Amino acid sequence: MRTALGEPDARAAVTFLGTDRIEVLRFTDFADADTGTGTGVGAGTGIVRYATLGMSAQPMADPTAVVADPVAGPRAELVLSVRAGAADTDKVLRPLAVLAASPQVEGLVVAPGASLDVGAPLWPGAPFTSVLVAEPGGLVEDLELDAPLDPVRFLPLLPMTPNEAAWKRVHGAGALQERWLTNGTDLRDPVRKSVSLD
Repeated sequence: MRTALGEPDARAAVTFLGTDRIEVLRFTDFADADTGTGTGVGAGTGIVRYATLGMSAQPMADPTAVVADPVAGPRAELVLSVRAGAADTDKVLRPLAVLAASPQVEGLVVAPGASLDVGAPLWPGAPFTSVLVAEPGGLVEDLELDAPLDPVRFLPLLPMTPNEAAWKRVHGAGALQERWLTNGTDLRDPVRKSVSLD
């Protein structure tokens, strides 16, 4: 993560009963997305990225398996990117830790195309209570581990409004992503409105 995102400027740790410790790291990038030049803290054009650390310590197990394999199975960490300055997004640390702990707590296998719901706004005033898990590889490359361990995949999270989440359940993740793309939706805008779903 340091190679792709630089040094974290903040971190928080959360431990849930019966689970390993989960950390959430914050990486702040105030380089202008268009010019690549630094614009300074508070310019409002920066990107803040929150990444979990610890979710991949255990492989995700098939919830239907009688006995969980302690070695084999997919491993992942979660990455959320939002624009800085428009909302108090630092409050997303605990919801992100909850999502990262869900494979241990609920036996979930988190994979691209899945919806994850925290049941409350991701941060104060957020129009989102859930996220869509996107395909890995764009921001942070997979981390290869020694065989027979699966590589760690860094899964981007795309915040969804309740209307978008309901529409995705009916039409699928691909259709929602196509709708976002067609409408030019800024998925990093922490206060954006729901995309048109008519």
